[in-house]
Amino acid sequence: MKPQSAWGSLKNPVKFKIPTAESLVPIRLDIEIDGQRFRDAFSWNPNDPDSEVVVFAKRTVKDLKLPPGFITQIAQSIQSQLTEFRSYEGQDMYTGERVVPIKLDLRVNHTVIKDHFFWDLNNFESDPEEFARTFCKDMEIEDPEVGPAIAISIREQLYEIAMQSVASARESRANKKRRVTEHISASKTGVPALDLVKLFGIRSSVVRKRKDWDVYEPIVDLLSNEEVDALEAREEKITR
Repeated sequence: MKPQSAWGSLKNPVKFKIPTAESLVPIRLDIEIDGQRFRDAFSWNPNDPDSEVVVFAKRTVKDLKLPPGFITQIAQSIQSQLTEFRSYEGQDMYTGERVVPIKLDLRVNHTVIKDHFFWDLNNFESDPEEFARTFCKDMEIEDPEVGPAIAISIREQLYEIAMQSVASARESRANKKRRVTEHISASKTGVPALDLVKLFGIRSSVVRKRKDWDVYEPIVDLLSNEEVDALEAREEKITR
């Protein structure tokens, strides 16, 4: 028997949810005040009281010895991203997708990571943080900042897919007379439609096919100080 999709079909929508065990909000900060720049990324529990946002902002500014003006900017940025996330809660989402490609293309300090793999949208027990810890252990990555960066990247991509699914549901309702197809087209979701059961006979949320091991092999490089300086100088030019 073919398993039921936890994400719902076009006829049976489900309520908005990121397909992970914990529905955490990926937060990304990039703030510059008077020539001083602060960047960070982390996950936030949307059920935490909003008062915690200001507490976090004050603690961050104190710990990093940032100017006091960063407190308001950090708090406002976090609150804005939480408000956007909460605006999707309770809304219908449609998707026939079972598995989607996740891509990692990151530089964290001296470490460069490139990888891509499939993620099961029907596994609501999946854990990006656990995946990241296992990845770092397998690849013998020692920098403690790499694991959280990998987890955030995965969560951001899953969040984007969930938001696109809500948008597709809205469009479907606005065009009732149009005959809907069994699966949302790849052009709407931004990912190809793949049937996980046919492809893999799933037992976990992240899968690599044996014949694709060479293609999907992770790449991890360690950069020298000179290479990092050159990359940061180039990134600085692009952002200005």
